[in-house]
Amino acid sequence: MAKQRRSDDWGFPRWRSYGDKGRGAAKVRLCDREGCSEAGDRPAPKAPNSPERWYFCEAHAAEYNKNWNYFAGLSEAEAAKRAAGEERDAGGFRQSSHWQWGGPGDGTRTRDEMRALDALELESDAGFEEVKAAYRRLAKENHPDLKPGDEEAAKRFQKVQTAYEVLRRSEERREARPATD
Repeated sequence: MAKQRRSDDWGFPRWRSYGDKGRGAAKVRLCDREGCSEAGDRPAPKAPNSPERWYFCEAHAAEYNKNWNYFAGLSEAEAAKRAAGEERDAGGFRQSSHWQWGGPGDGTRTRDEMRALDALELESDAGFEEVKAAYRRLAKENHPDLKPGDEEAAKRFQKVQTAYEVLRRSEERREARPATD
């Protein structure tokens, strides 16, 4: 019998490398957007129902998906069926909304409502009485009758009016909804 030799793999320091990986640079896929040098780690489909993918950085993925029509080419019945299936499968995300993983707020307000609160310079947990007070204050500050000829004030006034309408309609829907346990 041959005498066994002790390996160099015991103790510290380890005398040979960990695994077969060399010390070469790791390959990083760059964003597919022309001129972008960020890591392209967010896949996006090149076409509906296509296995081919673009790989974008976070900013370009958001830009690409902004106007994406998920229901393109489907009839109304097929679109409704697919939407119902997606909502059914996304129940876990809805349940986790109290952890605020989906964005700012507590999950009780939509993205449009959050933008409206920003336009009225309010926090995400503001009540409707605070919304009315902020609307009155900002409307008085930017009313076109008080600032004739001021284009910026007119734009701000329109923005404040639209924000108030969004929040008023959501409050009406919330009041009309039956209470659940």
